[in-house]
Order: sequence, then structure tokens, then C-alpha cells
Amino acid sequence: MSEFELKRISDYVWELPKRDEMRVPARIYGDRRIIDHLLGDIRKGKEWNALEQLKNVASLPGIVKVALALPDVHPGYGFPIGGVAAFDLEEGVVAMGGVGFDINCGVRTLKTPLTRQDVLARQEELAERLFRDIPAGLGSEGDIKLTLKEIDQVLLKGAKFALERGYGLPEDLEFTEERGCIEGCIPANVSQRAKERQFRQIGTLGSGNHYLEVQYVEEIYDEEAAKAYGLEKDQVLIAIHCGSRALGHQIGQDYLQELERASKKYGIPIRERELVCAPIRSPEGERYLSAVNCGINCALANRQTLAHLARKSFAAVFGLRPEEIQMLYDVGHNTAKIEVHEVDGQRKQVLVHRKGSTRAFGPGREESPPPYRAVGHPIFIGGTMGTWSYIMRGTEKGMREAFGSGIHGAGREMSRQKAKKQFRGEQLREELKQQGILVRGHSMAGLAEEAPGAYKDIEMVAEAAHNSGINQKVARLRPLVVIKG
Repeated sequence: MSEFELKRISDYVWELPKRDEMRVPARIYGDRRIIDHLLGDIRKGKEWNALEQLKNVASLPGIVKVALALPDVHPGYGFPIGGVAAFDLEEGVVAMGGVGFDINCGVRTLKTPLTRQDVLARQEELAERLFRDIPAGLGSEGDIKLTLKEIDQVLLKGAKFALERGYGLPEDLEFTEERGCIEGCIPANVSQRAKERQFRQIGTLGSGNHYLEVQYVEEIYDEEAAKAYGLEKDQVLIAIHCGSRALGHQIGQDYLQELERASKKYGIPIRERELVCAPIRSPEGERYLSAVNCGINCALANRQTLAHLARKSFAAVFGLRPEEIQMLYDVGHNTAKIEVHEVDGQRKQVLVHRKGSTRAFGPGREESPPPYRAVGHPIFIGGTMGTWSYIMRGTEKGMREAFGSGIHGAGREMSRQKAKKQFRGEQLREELKQQGILVRGHSMAGLAEEAPGAYKDIEMVAEAAHNSGINQKVARLRPLVVIKG
């Protein structure tokens, strides 16, 4: 335990001082309950624990300032989920574990002109329509049919590719991170196997913790930001949570092996298998980053297509025109991006890894859509099928301390295997129906894995981020309809 003695900076900020091979200190944002849970894993002797992983991240070459864990932190592959780390471009590394297997998993949220009462009047009809129209589950195939040659265009163009095919509205791009397409993509650095696994999956939700939710605004905390975002109490929103599907997973598998060889080649200690890495400026590092960018664009195309399908469902049930359902924002987690941040009093480019963490830029950043720049762009914090979700925003403090990063969800507290033993999908679906939440899932075992009881208390996580000052609460959302794989 002595090597994990945490220093309390404030009620919501804790620090693991630099020691042994750590190049920078580590910082954890969380309340006492979150910290006690992390320390409890150490006391129980769990080899797979977030504090050990955070210490490993702090030991990587070229890391700057601090290794971060946000309030939704829990063990991941290599990096803890809820982990953030930035690296000097000349001396630093890119680590596969800092991105993960679901590259650019993220949330796209749409605004509707409907109220909660409008949806309640046709809730069953809407649930059935969405379940029919939104491809979900393992092995599902999408609405866009591609050749293997065309998949390269998806990787180069991102959401713009789907838009060219008639999926969505031109104004969607303004309210999408990277305006729907990140540069620096080289499809040749993505394996043929990855492309073969993906070319039928554009416009599919997938399984696991991915979802489409119809939600309503239950409470507003920040009137200024809510006004900038166009949010009102009782307004109905559509949230789509998914990523790069099989392509992103295969990129992870492929580069796990290549970066393992690179770690040995450049003499970088391998502290955990998924923490293998390569210098950013090395051929291996540049290849991996270009493949990650391809995965980012694949996910953006996927969410663009799914948003179009959701609009069609709402048009069929409520008679809305597509342009009446507007983009709020689309922002990803599981990324590595070159950004400008303040380091040692100077603004410089660094490579920011966000593993289960979302970009949460505060006021004044050019990357945010013009209507949001005065308040910072929105971030979406998924709860569970039976609890709240939150819309939050970036802050100036978050820019200074956390490289403009934010929480992305409640964070798991129970393994999927344990959840399947403890919960039953059919019973869970019925219990949620009694609470006014209609769930449609392609797998009862999958529903059990995603039971609310398998996750941390979303309110605890959101409050810790808010009270620490790195993110700010804007609105709380409650689900009405949930579509799961």
C-alpha cells in the first residue's frame, strides 16, 4: 500500500507523488468513495487495478505535466478507462492502450422539437420503429452497402462520406468534432482484414455498452450554456453511443503486435501487454496514428448514418421533417489527437490520449462550433438504462489542469461476467418498463451485462467532475426508450 499513498489536494483532487520510474505525478479526480474503491482494489491484491495502470502511464517516455484519472476511472487494457495523458511530440510515445480497441467510440446527440408528453403518447410505437430501423447486435449489417475499395473513402472522408450518400444534413458537420473528418488518414496502414470486417457494418449500433436512447431534459443547471445549446426542460433528445465497430477492434489487434515489436526495438519497458507503444515520430508510431485517424473517421461515418436512420424513424412516427431534428453535438472518446495546450507556461503541441475520456474544451477554443465558443462545447455522460445521463461542458480549469478533458460515463463497477450471473435481461426489461422506460434489446444476456447495478452511481461521478471544476453540469436527462444490441 505504501507505494500508493495518495496526497489529498482537495475534496475532489488526489495526487500520487512521483516515485520509482514515474516521470510525472499522477492525479485522480474523485470524491472519497471513488478513492476508497481504488484503494480497496489495491488492498484486495487485485493485479488488474486502475492505480497501478495510472502509475505505469506516468512512467512512459515523454509524458508531460501529469497522468490523469477522471471520476469514472476503472481498470482498462494498459491505460485505465477514464485516463488522460499528453506526450511531447519529439520525446513522447503513442500507446495502443491509450486509445483502446473501440477507436473513437463516442456520442452523437440530436435535438427534437418534441416534448416528453409527445413521446409518451406514442412511446410503444416509437420503440418498435427504432428497434426495426436501427441495425444493432453482433454481426448486424448496415444500410450502406460498400465494396472493399469504397471502404477507403469512408476512412478518408468520415461523416462527409455518409453525407455524400444522402445520410444526414450538411449542417450536421458544423456540430461534429473535427467537422466530421479528421486529417492524417492513410488507409494503406489499415489491414485488409480490418476493412473486410467493416465494409458491411457502416450504420450499425453494435453491442455491449452501445445504445440509442430517446431522452428528455429533466433538469437544467446552467441556463447560459443550455440557451447556447438550444436546450429546454422536457425537450426530447436522441443520443447515439457507438464507435468504429469491427474495424477499430482489428486495428487494435494488428498494432498490438506491431507496437510490441516497436517497444522492444526502441528499448521501452513493457509494463502491461496493452501498454506497448512507439515514439510518436517513429515510422511505427506514425503508421499507428494514421490508422487511428482512419478509425476515427469510420466511427464518425457510422454515427452520421445512424442519425439519419433515427431521423427517419421519428419522421414516420411523428411526421417531423428531417431538418426539424437538429444536431446538438458529436464528440468521441478513445482517441489520440495532436492538440495545443499550455505546458510549463508555454503553448505547445502535444499528443493527448483519452481512454474512456472525452474532449471537453472550455470557452474560447476555435475547435468548438461558433455558437458554443462562449461557453465551451457540450459533452455527453452516459448513465445506465435505468438512471440519468448528463450534458456537461468544458471549463477553463479543465483546460489548465486536464488538457480539456472530461468524463464519458458512469464507469463499470462490476465485470460483465459477474453482471450476467447476478441479473436477468427479461426481468430487467420488465422492471424498467414499470419505471416508464421501454427497452428493446437483441440479446437478453447483453441486457444483463448492462444492468444499472453493474455501474457506478452516475450522480456521484458527475458531481465529482462538477465539484472538481474540470467539467460543469448543464442538464440532466432521463431515458424514455432504449435500443440495445
